Amino acid sequence: MRIATFNINGVNTRLASLLEWLKETRPDVACLQELKATDAQFPAAAIREVGYDAAWVGEHRWNGVAILTRLGEPVVTRRSLPGDAKDVQARYLEAAVDGVLVACLYLPNGNPRPGPKFDYKLAWFERLIAHAATVIEAPAPVVLAGDWNVVPTDADIYDTRSWKRDALLQPEPREAFARLLEQGWTDALRERFPLDPPPWTFWQYFRQAWERDAGLRIDHLLLNAPGAGALRDAGVDREVRGRERASDHAPVWIDLDL
Repeated sequence: MRIATFNINGVNTRLASLLEWLKETRPDVACLQELKATDAQFPAAAIREVGYDAAWVGEHRWNGVAILTRLGEPVVTRRSLPGDAKDVQARYLEAAVDGVLVACLYLPNGNPRPGPKFDYKLAWFERLIAHAATVIEAPAPVVLAGDWNVVPTDADIYDTRSWKRDALLQPEPREAFARLLEQGWTDALRERFPLDPPPWTFWQYFRQAWERDAGLRIDHLLLNAPGAGALRDAGVDREVRGRERASDHAPVWIDLDL
């Protein structure tokens, strides 16, 4: 089973690119972030035409997550992250797909910091850590996939000099990410590429970042023990980032032998 995560940065704006990638690579499951569309605006019909059922949580202008699968309709288990009933941002979706529990997440960016957006990022992360502790012991594979907006270490970025104050590199989210891994999660891309640097997953639109390969690793797939035991490969569809009207992220994928 191939499971991918892709911050699409506007599902309708980049629909042609998304459909092209789906037809080319045929992942069994694809987790999307930053839909930037309401529930009614989600292009379910177009996605169905290329062979995928979908579940999604939309939001006007911002955020939004979806799980696409060509293995039958995803069985949704959660449409939001527990722990704060007042949080209405569309950032978390969880579904069972052919014996695998897949969580699609879009962790808050946190900029500018300090301030309420950074505080929200850290609070959201704590809720995620608490929920992850309740699913990690599942006997089936569990995958936490998405745009985490965290550069785990200095080895996961081309150069830290211009990012020192950015929320993606701050000690608090890095510590939270490390604490989550300590529960027993395996960082699939780091497992596949243990030497520095790993493949980048994000290149900002500014300062010719793509042309200079000035990238970061912020899109991650974490696996519980059954998932890690089934891991056979992982990678980044880097070339997608270089296409016309591309997202600033590239798809990241894992292959599980189930």
